[in-house]
Amino acid sequence: MSTLPRHFITPEEYLELDRKAECRSEYYNGEMFQMESASRWHARIGTQLVFLIEGHLIGKRCEAFPPHMRVLAAPSGLYTYPGLPVVCGEPQFLELQDDTLLNPALIVEILSPSTEDYDRGKKAKMYRAMPSLQELLFIAQDSYDVELYRRQADGTSVANRGQRLGWVDRADIDSVHPASPGAVRESSGASGVALILDKSP
Repeated sequence: MSTLPRHFITPEEYLELDRKAECRSEYYNGEMFQMESASRWHARIGTQLVFLIEGHLIGKRCEAFPPHMRVLAAPSGLYTYPGLPVVCGEPQFLELQDDTLLNPALIVEILSPSTEDYDRGKKAKMYRAMPSLQELLFIAQDSYDVELYRRQADGTSVANRGQRLGWVDRADIDSVHPASPGAVRESSGASGVALILDKSP
């Protein structure tokens, strides 16, 4: 992720620039940060993820948004593009243009080696401060690991490591409930969705 030339940029200026740009950028504290292009594995995991989540949302008041949906992580002021944001209930947007989402219940981040420390650290902290967010899922693209942070009744988050199942990773997601029994590479249980990602060659 590279920093564009430094001078303080207002959120309004950022939105105007980002909407016209060919490449997506994050925004935080007056600066824009150009996002890296997705690797082959990042794109493959993302495609599977959309397929699996969308199948569970049929008939539910939840909606998954693609990676080009911008999210404002209030109250931090971070504007970013998660791997997959999901809203349960009515989606709320920043302005009349419905391109900046305010109330995801689930955010999935596909980790890249160059940004993993930031994603797991400062960025995760800003995500967890969002009132709407119930779960934050990290998926590694270079190893067979998933990690799910789930909001507790007292507002804190507890991490649950994914189960390593040979060539697949699994995480049980409660914030998105299944509509019907699972299909190929999916399973459903009383607690919510059991998300399984096949990362074999």
